[in-house]
Amino acid sequence: MTLWVEKYRPKTVAETILPSKLKSELLEMLKSGEIPHSIFHGKSGIGKTTVARAIAHGLGMDFIFINGSDDRNIDTLRTKVKQFASSISLTPGLKKLVIIDEADYLNSNSTQPALRAFIEEFEDNCRFIFTCNFEAKLLPAIRSRCQLFNFMVPADELQVIQLGFYNRLNEILKAENVEADPKTLAEVVFKFSPDWRKVIGECQRYSVTGKIDAGIFVDNVETNIKKLLECISKKDFKGARAWIGENSSIETTSFYRALFDNLGVLYINDDARIQAAILIIGDYSYKSAFVIDQEVNMSCCIVELLRV
Repeated sequence: MTLWVEKYRPKTVAETILPSKLKSELLEMLKSGEIPHSIFHGKSGIGKTTVARAIAHGLGMDFIFINGSDDRNIDTLRTKVKQFASSISLTPGLKKLVIIDEADYLNSNSTQPALRAFIEEFEDNCRFIFTCNFEAKLLPAIRSRCQLFNFMVPADELQVIQLGFYNRLNEILKAENVEADPKTLAEVVFKFSPDWRKVIGECQRYSVTGKIDAGIFVDNVETNIKKLLECISKKDFKGARAWIGENSSIETTSFYRALFDNLGVLYINDDARIQAAILIIGDYSYKSAFVIDQEVNMSCCIVELLRV
């Protein structure tokens, strides 16, 4: 089955749904026919990789795509990147392009320093675009050599962009012959924006019946977590442990976010307990990126919340 996020990925910058200032800057850059070394930063699913690919296609540049979370060591540079960047472009007069996705995962002790040198060494032949969630994780030496493009949606433009994506989503569903309740669709956009990848993914997930309605939220973590919150409030360890066992495959980012969003309900008017719970959730949310067994990590988090 083709993923909708790939099938309907915009091919040009003009087709993308972005903050107005950012889009204008990118379009002007394309008109000039020349791009600087760039860092695209912002939350996941917001369009950074899509724009990087669209720029490459729009200018007809030869490009290579590197996933920084998979290929994060120095050997990647010595093989893939260096060989590509040092060769002549197949299109006369155009520079080549290296897109390094999720660049904030690159090793800051070896890979990033080497990249800094490569940027200078292949300046005449190649450009680099780095995409990342947190630009501060890139070395200052790399940031100073690149132009920063912030993909975060300003608060005063969020509703306009949500409407634009709502309309785009309707076009996708129409092309896929999927009926959708307008109110439910609007709620999906509102709930997950500006993670547009998540919005499309959720709609595809629930489109198998040929219709999207309020049932899309039945299995949502924020809905299911109410039972867990009841167990925590009653200090019911067995009940909480059973809930985690039944929901061990849950997406961990959503799990910790749902706990965080419901602290006001769990500890009504008790700021001290809420503050303690925030520290616990933040700690285990961070650990979830490294642990092998997520169920054990989630259970530890709940045990600490039961003690608050």
